[in-house]
Amino acid sequence: MGRALIGGLLRAGTPPAHLSVGESDAAARAAVLRDFAVAATDDNRTAVERASIVVLAVKPQDAAAVLQPLAPVFAAAPPLLISVAAGVRIASLESWCGPGVAVMRAMPNRPARIGAGATGLYAPAGIDDARRAQAERVLQGLGEVFWVQAEELLDVVTALSGSGPAYFFLLAELMAEAGAQLGLESAVAQRLAAATLYGSGLLVRSGEGDLARLRQEITSAGGTTEAALRVLEAADLRATVRAALSAAAQRGRELAALRTS
Repeated sequence: MGRALIGGLLRAGTPPAHLSVGESDAAARAAVLRDFAVAATDDNRTAVERASIVVLAVKPQDAAAVLQPLAPVFAAAPPLLISVAAGVRIASLESWCGPGVAVMRAMPNRPARIGAGATGLYAPAGIDDARRAQAERVLQGLGEVFWVQAEELLDVVTALSGSGPAYFFLLAELMAEAGAQLGLESAVAQRLAAATLYGSGLLVRSGEGDLARLRQEITSAGGTTEAALRVLEAADLRATVRAALSAAAQRGRELAALRTS
């Protein structure tokens, strides 16, 4: 996700010299310099000095170890900190950063890597409009940004859009399997399923985004689509999807509780 953010900022016109990256892995540092012409260092303190915005893009279990040594640097000139570490709560981030640091959380998803992501963004009440606008500009390089009004709703964002690509990939995978079982060559069935997934997404993107209307437009009375949808409805697909997202959101809450315990 760190690479996705760098790429998005550069596409938006940020000069490479305005970015600094802290990266412990030598190969990853070399790749950042090679691919983006952005300087990377193994010293996080050096990376964040004089930074007005700091993005924390590490594994959740590493967040405390990364932030706590930076508290003295932050104390000199408190930055805006945007965390994309899944499930790490604002209260924990603030305690590790020290006083004065404005902390926000973002939850992007995997398509952010190609600039087509969906990111949920949360800011506590005390953060002003200028800081919120800064965060939104940073994250817009990943795709669309959606504000949520309560931190716990980021668990729902994770369940819906964070994990969501996997749901669509599973459906396409199952469609390809069924097509092959019905007689298509396996490779052809996979390409058809992938192309259908891709094209459907573009169709939603280019229109008004009214999913129910788009579904209705290709569902002729007595036709093939209606026959298939009746089977899905009989299997109570709606309840299954709701249960799946509820399970994902609950697991997000459980993992967050483990990280703060």
